[in-house]
Amino acid sequence: MSQREEVILVDEQDNEIGLMEKIEAHEKALLHRAFSVFVFNEKGELMLQQRALNKYHSGGLWTNTCCSHPRKGETVAEAAIRRLQEEMGFVCELELKHKFIYKAPFTNGLTEHELDYIFTGQFEGTPVLNPDEVESYRWISLSNLEKEIELEPEKFTIWFRIILAHYLHALH
Repeated sequence: MSQREEVILVDEQDNEIGLMEKIEAHEKALLHRAFSVFVFNEKGELMLQQRALNKYHSGGLWTNTCCSHPRKGETVAEAAIRRLQEEMGFVCELELKHKFIYKAPFTNGLTEHELDYIFTGQFEGTPVLNPDEVESYRWISLSNLEKEIELEPEKFTIWFRIILAHYLHALH
């Protein structure tokens, strides 16, 4: 039996205004807190995650190293470290680089409407993937990544494409 997963609803100034079950918040397109983690190696390559095929949206698409939502009583930074461990099987020091709001509808009737915190970190090694969350991973240079997204944008998550298009400067 899976635990009821709630997201923290916020206003545009990031003030908490309530909790809601995750799928319901995505059905109603309500603004909620989220985070996106970008982990680089010493060569400056980004660790990409391919989302598990069974995810409720964007299954099988490539995205940043880890992303999710904080829980009630948890800071966004604590949540980012927790989910990095749960999804990718490692922990590293993370630094908050930026936050922004985006809204993106999906073909399945769900909408991401998130105040997304962008964190970066560095890791040398091999992740231990959680198969319920992650299908695969790979390292890629930002220049090769930009080329791939230009050629085949449909292979990447919408929030990842938004971050790279508008906030790439924040990752350095």
